[in-house]
Amino acid sequence: MGKTLEGAFVNSETGESAIDVQRWEETLGGKAIRVVHSLNAGEYGGETIIFWDNKKSAVAFYYFTTAGFYTHGTMTFELGVFTAHEVVEGSADGITEVRSSSRMLEDGRVHMKTEFLKDGGWVPGHEVYYAEAPEAEVVFK
Repeated sequence: MGKTLEGAFVNSETGESAIDVQRWEETLGGKAIRVVHSLNAGEYGGETIIFWDNKKSAVAFYYFTTAGFYTHGTMTFELGVFTAHEVVEGSADGITEVRSSSRMLEDGRVHMKTEFLKDGGWVPGHEVYYAEAPEAEVVFK
């Protein structure tokens, strides 16, 4: 919490390089986590709210984007890895679900890997290694 991370990756759909900046912070009096992020200094961005959902007895989240779609899902934590599964609402590019896994590495970096359900099949998403970058800024245009 209270940290800014930055990671570079290649967009699996376009083949273009991207820089993702994320800021993690507590919100709602410590009852939730807020993550804001932007790609390539504001070309795209989003905000996630992560919270304990009593009804589901699970860690749940909502992710809202500057591209006009949003996702919602749950996370599980096991052996130092958190795995998320989310449903995409309103995406124009055919992605209907996302699966991801993230792990904190011994050197302090975070490794995240995603895959997308698109046109009825799971396809590779992106793989990113994030490092703390206090000077980096999340930008929304």
